[in-house]
Amino acid sequence: MLTDLKAVDQFLLSRAAEHQINPSLDEVRAVLDALGDPQEMYPSIVVAGTNGKSSTTRLIAAIALAHGIRAGCYTSPHLVKVTERIQVDGLPLTDQRFIESLNEILPIVLMMEERRGKKLTGFELLTVMALSEFADAPMHLAALEIGLGGTWDAVNVVDAPVSVITPVDFDHQAWLGDTLTSIAGNKAGVIKPGSTVVVQQHHAEALEVITLAANEMQANMLLFDRDYFVSSTTAVGGQLINIQTPRENYQDLFLKVHGEHQAINAATALVALEALLGEDEPLNPDAIAEAFETFNMPGRLEIIRRSPTVVLDIAHNPAGAQILANGLVTSMNFKSLICVLGVLEDKNASGIVEELTHLVDHWIVTTAPSPRAISADDLAADVVSAVGSSRVEVIPEFDQAVEAAIAAADLIGAGSGVLITGSATTAGRARALLGRD
Repeated sequence: MLTDLKAVDQFLLSRAAEHQINPSLDEVRAVLDALGDPQEMYPSIVVAGTNGKSSTTRLIAAIALAHGIRAGCYTSPHLVKVTERIQVDGLPLTDQRFIESLNEILPIVLMMEERRGKKLTGFELLTVMALSEFADAPMHLAALEIGLGGTWDAVNVVDAPVSVITPVDFDHQAWLGDTLTSIAGNKAGVIKPGSTVVVQQHHAEALEVITLAANEMQANMLLFDRDYFVSSTTAVGGQLINIQTPRENYQDLFLKVHGEHQAINAATALVALEALLGEDEPLNPDAIAEAFETFNMPGRLEIIRRSPTVVLDIAHNPAGAQILANGLVTSMNFKSLICVLGVLEDKNASGIVEELTHLVDHWIVTTAPSPRAISADDLAADVVSAVGSSRVEVIPEFDQAVEAAIAAADLIGAGSGVLITGSATTAGRARALLGRD
């Protein structure tokens, strides 16, 4: 029996890494069957894509909760604590409940593993735990984020009547393939027969694959900028947005997160929940307003500190960095920006730098707080090749890099800021260091 979170972390790490795909759902299905198929006790919305998945998933749960609908929310990765991944009624499980929940399913999991001769990965185990927890609560619905890909992700065991596909771009090519066509095909694997799929903006080749998959599944596809629309205006502390869905027109909603992409995520979440609830359960504009006004998304264009302003973002691929850059331009006005960059070894660090270089005046390159991190020296070589050596400083120790960036921005004075980005572990450690968690 596991007794504390440290033991839980070690137990999960002892299993295959969550970024490794097992091209079969048989083991997860077998364990869930032994547990009584808890995922069938409530309807779910499954969210796939490359970027924007966690925000969209949490927005779905937030809108449901504002309507008095009990909602479970499962996202990954976590920033600081593994308990963040499983939320019930808008709150992460307490440490005690997280440990209890895992211990409750472990006897069945271990029995099935011994019987079948195969072990679940850490991510598969967490997925089974989340699905069981939501049934026990019990939840009225669940918003579930795909961890990696779609077809073979553990979350895809769920027969979801509604799915979402956020923008598809290059990431995890070792597992998903080197073309947008192959990546999109894997993510489109979440579309179930006769379901509804809500689709955001996509490259033409990715959209073609998703459209074909939807047609093959006889699914109803709702496409952004064709079937639903959003407009946004920057406001103090967030943005004002207008959303037109296939059913309603929602005006003058204040969304308490920055970036046009978050406005699109909010609209997508709204359309997905409308699709799940059906015409007999219309959404309430006042409840939607409450959900958006109180919504926060740690590590996504998040202002963690003022004087100087420090922004955290988990951008870990070029597409995410481009979204980050657009958000910085439209929502913030820095005269000078220092970037602390820490990236994992399987990521396109040069592509991330290229998307941000026109906004960053000085780079502090560090080692992300992860066993999978690119070393500061190796990462610096990528950055120097993109921007030259005069703008690059190497500080391998992460906490020192953050402190140096803040001190430098302090010296510059008004209008200066610090951006900390490159991975979820980079943003998460900075968040803990600066006192948010």
